[in-house]
Amino acid sequence: MTKRPPWRGRAARAALAALLTAAALTGAALTAPAPAGAAIPAGPAAPGSGHGRTQAAMDAAVKAGVPGVIALARGPRGTWHGTAGVADLHTKRPRLPGEHFRAGSIVKPFVSTVLLQLEAEHRLTLGDTVEKWLPGLVSGHGNDGRRITLRQLLNHTSGLHDYTEDPEVLRNLTTTAFLQHRYDSWTPEQIVRTATAHAPDFPPGTRYSYSPTGYVLAALVMEKATGRSYEEEVERRIIRPLGLRSTRLPGHERTLPAPAGRSYSRFTDDPDHKMYDVTDLDPSLIRGTGDLVTSPADLDRFLTALLRGRLLPPAQQRELKTTVPDGEEPGVEYGLGLFHFTLCGTELWGHTGFFIGTQSVAYVSADTRRSLVYNFNTDALGDTSAAGDVIKAEFCPAVK
Repeated sequence: MTKRPPWRGRAARAALAALLTAAALTGAALTAPAPAGAAIPAGPAAPGSGHGRTQAAMDAAVKAGVPGVIALARGPRGTWHGTAGVADLHTKRPRLPGEHFRAGSIVKPFVSTVLLQLEAEHRLTLGDTVEKWLPGLVSGHGNDGRRITLRQLLNHTSGLHDYTEDPEVLRNLTTTAFLQHRYDSWTPEQIVRTATAHAPDFPPGTRYSYSPTGYVLAALVMEKATGRSYEEEVERRIIRPLGLRSTRLPGHERTLPAPAGRSYSRFTDDPDHKMYDVTDLDPSLIRGTGDLVTSPADLDRFLTALLRGRLLPPAQQRELKTTVPDGEEPGVEYGLGLFHFTLCGTELWGHTGFFIGTQSVAYVSADTRRSLVYNFNTDALGDTSAAGDVIKAEFCPAVK
């Protein structure tokens, strides 16, 4: 991951690399969701609460240039909500712990969970090929849906090119061209065609390389197998049963529901390097792979339920946690929609989320007794250690 230029086109890889590089340097009861808009006590951790270093790392991120941070940490002493900085650079309103934000790639375990549920219902198998469900869609330039399985889509071993690295897509996400293209509408088929206009990165199943293209296809398979839209299926199988009242898949919705702050980014072709408000956009470009809108409490509730086996039968739970090595970050593995690694003796499962204007981290310990979810309302520090410093502060002992 760190061998490639760490910027938004390589967003998930870069964000994870920054997070886990910090981790590597250090060594190897469900929370009820708050009603939308509810005030949750937040601010500096009380002395002895165990989260003072986490708050300090959040404050340091703000000092380094992140406009604002929200976090939730859960442990044996209960749940702590922290904030730092502002939600809006214009009004200077502080961030609220229950705010909605775009969680980016943290949608991936939602998608993989639904496909695993469909396998448990004998409506598909993860050994099915993409061609079986989406005939003719993955073809050309050496791409062959007959050779790619659904499992390979979910664990990033398909070899499919990452469509966000397509030169035009990359330009529209990293330069001021975004301002003209932020409301462009995409279909999943357009996204797949953009990816398959490039040769595959490697033969299917031969190695791991993070590619959101696989999850765009997984959402389409979900629709073919159920006859319902991807948004409807995730809503009825996960969001409603778990009471995730702050979570939604927005379709073409351009704005965030209240309460929400603003999201900010810098563009590579702006000589002044100023922060631009990039909150409003058409999220169809990231449908199935980064479109989740949610809150810290909802992400903690979802991941905790998932890891406690509440959403999957035992056989599919084992598949969820069957991992492949990352290959570039020592000690990091990927299951079906979940990263897995050990930080300072704590085994963690979860995901990072990174897109223009937002960077999020959500991890739960293997025993589900501890968790940490946080969001930066910018992606501008994605190639620094700022995000990694927060998770390190929460899970690693202070260096004396």
